[in-house]
Amino acid sequence: MSGQKDRVFSTRRYPCEECPLRPLPLFREFETQELAFISKFKKGELAAAKGATVLVEGSHSAHLFTVLSGWGFRYKLLSDGRRQILNYVMPGDLIGLQGSIMGEMQHSIEALSDMLLCMFQRDELPELYQRHPELAYDITWLASREERMLDENLLSIGRRSALERAAYLIAFIADRAVGVGLNGKKPIEIPITQQHVADTLGLSLVHTNKTIRKLVERKLIVWKDGCEVTDAKGLRQLAGWEGLGEGKRPLI
Repeated sequence: MSGQKDRVFSTRRYPCEECPLRPLPLFREFETQELAFISKFKKGELAAAKGATVLVEGSHSAHLFTVLSGWGFRYKLLSDGRRQILNYVMPGDLIGLQGSIMGEMQHSIEALSDMLLCMFQRDELPELYQRHPELAYDITWLASREERMLDENLLSIGRRSALERAAYLIAFIADRAVGVGLNGKKPIEIPITQQHVADTLGLSLVHTNKTIRKLVERKLIVWKDGCEVTDAKGLRQLAGWEGLGEGKRPLI
């Protein structure tokens, strides 16, 4: 995987039959033949340390991945180094599909924390589409879900105030984290910096700092080494956002 930092390495710990994500109520159950195919489709796991680049814009990867544990984010860079964070990745998210379909990655992915990813062979993807239409539908569903989230993020950047944008972003990340069991401790803790928030919302770091302070003053969050969500409902109300409202979803 061209461009990766040296803190990325392959391993194998979890057979698909013992996947720690499958028991979560958020994910639909596999049919026996689907699980057998996915178990064959999976080639191992990729461990990435915090700060490692998992996928690089412009690279050709032989693999695509499902996040098994940890946090990451997708981003694009301008030629002068300015960064736009597009979305955040969490357990259950499928990443690298863009490189499988379009030939090369159009964005990069960095680990926000230590991550473990299930690794799948890209050139076996046509067999999935040919022999398992339900799994092919699942991949389409996941791509459509990503589009839906990006639509909401674009609405936020284009029409919400800075305070509403920040409230939406934190509520959005927190809502997703709850569904995939990342809030083992309550309140929810999000391992982001104010620079991450600024690069997501298109604000200066100074403006972001002032906006975060307003959320802290309203007792919606606590900001220490990262963001601790103390009032998710209040954040949603401030942003005018009803939440994801997801039912069962696929897990590849």
